[in-house]
Amino acid sequence: MLRMIRTHLGWKLFISYVIVILVGVFVLATATGFSAPVAFNRHMADMGARLNGRIAGDLQALQNDLFSGYQTSLTEAVTFAALAALIAAVAASYLVSRQIVLPIQSMGAITQRIAQGQYEERLDIAGDLSHDQLDELDQLALTFNQMADKLEKTEAVRRQLIGDVSHELRTPLAAIKGYMEGLIDGVLPASPETFQQVYSEADRLQRLVNDLQELSRVEAGAFQLDLKPVAVRSLVEGAVDRLSRQYEEKGVQLSVGLADDLPPVLADQDRILQVLINLTGNALQFTPPGGVVRILAERDKNEVKFSVVDNGAGIHAEHLPHLFDRFYRVDPSRTRASGGSGGSGIGLTIARSLVKAHHGRIWAESRGEGQGSAFHFTLPAV
Repeated sequence: MLRMIRTHLGWKLFISYVIVILVGVFVLATATGFSAPVAFNRHMADMGARLNGRIAGDLQALQNDLFSGYQTSLTEAVTFAALAALIAAVAASYLVSRQIVLPIQSMGAITQRIAQGQYEERLDIAGDLSHDQLDELDQLALTFNQMADKLEKTEAVRRQLIGDVSHELRTPLAAIKGYMEGLIDGVLPASPETFQQVYSEADRLQRLVNDLQELSRVEAGAFQLDLKPVAVRSLVEGAVDRLSRQYEEKGVQLSVGLADDLPPVLADQDRILQVLINLTGNALQFTPPGGVVRILAERDKNEVKFSVVDNGAGIHAEHLPHLFDRFYRVDPSRTRASGGSGGSGIGLTIARSLVKAHHGRIWAESRGEGQGSAFHFTLPAV
């Protein structure tokens, strides 16, 4: 079917040029046939008037001979010109058609290969990408390559996601299986401590499944935001109340710094509270005992900027652009202690999607390892 489309397009372009030329040739011949006798008779009449009727009989014969010769010469000239024009038109139409059809044929072939999973295929672009002087076909090729890049990245993310989910599921399942085998073989005692370990791994597995389900809903936009004016202080105090006990148990100080006269923000209170808890929980996870975590808020033009700043482990610059990717961890060897959905490796991804749904921005900053980190996000002010 695709080959038929290519063929039809090429022939349509080719025939369109030929028809234009044929119409021109027909008009040329028709116009010549009507105008030539009139012009010839007019000139011959003028010649006859000059001769004052002399050799009238010979003049009629001469007129016929001249007209016959003139018509023959004109026909030959027009025929030769039409043939030359037709040949030139055919050649030009063929070349122009190939210039249009070949890139489309190439795009069709590459599209088939991409459909078969060869996402690295790209179209060649004849124009200079550093300039905006690209013709329509080059612009189409550029857009096609951009689409192919996104498909390749999406496929890479899909494969990575499958591998990450498999790894995340394998660890608690292996632990549960090990405990159960130990109980069955009598190696492990059937004590409350053993059952608590099995329950902890099952609970960890349940949190991962819940986070994956939440991520799927958030990224698909399968949720509705209850947007209304919300006081910044109520959001921050809600996060502090939820996490203050965990901070006390670890020995990390949690402080709050809010600018004066902060306007309310337009937000879904539960969803933004989820973001704050996630960021504050991550800060606790990577801040050692004796450290400090601060929740700050200030006005930034028509937005309110929230910040969660810690003096903990810090983040190397090369990791900052990837922190909000699924399952990305600065140090994969770190244990995932309790601390909310951050332990699953997709909490920041959920936070990014929720902030974007509120038409806000979210980013991370750090001066390097051992120098703490700061996570910021903005929300529209009312």
